[in-house]
Amino acid sequence: MSAADGWLLAGLVPLLGLVPVLWRIAYGEPGDRLIAQNLACLLAALALLLTAQGFGRPAYVDVALVLSVLGPAGTLVYARFLGVLPGSRVVRWTASAGVPAAVLPLCVATGPGRATVKLLVIGALLMAGGLVTSTGSRDEGGRA
Repeated sequence: MSAADGWLLAGLVPLLGLVPVLWRIAYGEPGDRLIAQNLACLLAALALLLTAQGFGRPAYVDVALVLSVLGPAGTLVYARFLGVLPGSRVVRWTASAGVPAAVLPLCVATGPGRATVKLLVIGALLMAGGLVTSTGSRDEGGRA
C-alpha cells in the first residue's frame, strides 16, 4: 500500500460520514437540514483536502478553500431565512477535533512552503466557520 492509498483511505472517512448527513438533508426538519448542510460542507472540504494529497491534485485544495468560505456563509444565510440558527454538538466537535486531525498531518506531509500556509488557512476557516455556525442563536426579545 502506497502513501497515496493511505491518503485516499483517509479521505474515504468523511465521505462515508456524508451518507447519513445527506439523508438528513433530504428528509429532515428545516432546522435539522440546516445543521446537516453545515456538516456536509465541513466533511466535503475535509474529503477534498485528503483526496488532493492522495491524487496529487492541488486544484482540489482550491475547491476546499472556496467551500470553507462559502459553506458557513450559506449556513448563516439560510439561518436568517429560518429565523434561528440551531446549535449542534456534532458540527462543533467535527470542527474542533476533525479538522486538526486532517489538516495537521497534511501540513506535515506537504512540508514547509506556500501549500502548508494554504492548508493552515483552510483549516482555520473550517474551524472558525464550524464553531460559529454550531453555537446556535439566542432568542432575545423575540428576535433571532
